[in-house]
Amino acid sequence: MVAPVLRRSRRRESGRLAAAAVAYAAIGWPVALGAYPRGNARSAGRACSCDRVGCPAPAAHPMSPAWQIQATTDAGKARQRWAHHPEANVVLPTGRVFDVLDVPAAAGLTALGMMRDAGVDTGPVAVGGGRTLFFVATRGAPDNEDEWWSCHLDCAPEDVGELTSLRWHCRNSYVLAPPSRDGAGPAGRWLQAPGPHEGGPLPDAVRLLEVLADACDEEIR
Repeated sequence: MVAPVLRRSRRRESGRLAAAAVAYAAIGWPVALGAYPRGNARSAGRACSCDRVGCPAPAAHPMSPAWQIQATTDAGKARQRWAHHPEANVVLPTGRVFDVLDVPAAAGLTALGMMRDAGVDTGPVAVGGGRTLFFVATRGAPDNEDEWWSCHLDCAPEDVGELTSLRWHCRNSYVLAPPSRDGAGPAGRWLQAPGPHEGGPLPDAVRLLEVLADACDEEIR
């Protein structure tokens, strides 16, 4: 009886991923197919659908190296792609419609509470994979190439100082969107979901940085 239950659970999860991908595309957020957890293969060293032994980011990376080109805001294309890959996670490229400030989950929850108490508009906020994601206005592609950075791994931009636990995802980077899961914990979820027409202004990243930095610093102590 266990196997049929697991299959039904996976079908429900796959359906949620496809619906989410279509919904994101419909509000103008580009989506790309993501790798996904590979069943019970962890014991064999292959926890990710990419089938790479010792994958450094199991189920937390795009399915294709051409993900930036393949990312789409066409809901019909998204529906078709997830119909062919129903278990695929949903990857959101950053630096196009939004950037993402990414902090450890506990620090993010602390910061979110501080922002709410102070009446600060945070915009969409998600949690998953042990991290909290704050969606902010993008820096885009400024004329001065020195004014942007790609931050998939830990980094310390000038505005963040020595705080390497904070990641700023902008151009050439990406995040996993709820309800994606990386295999290491529960599926991602929205703490503050994007609206049905997420065309309004997102918060300025610099405005949130001080609170996020303080919360991360508290977690480190």
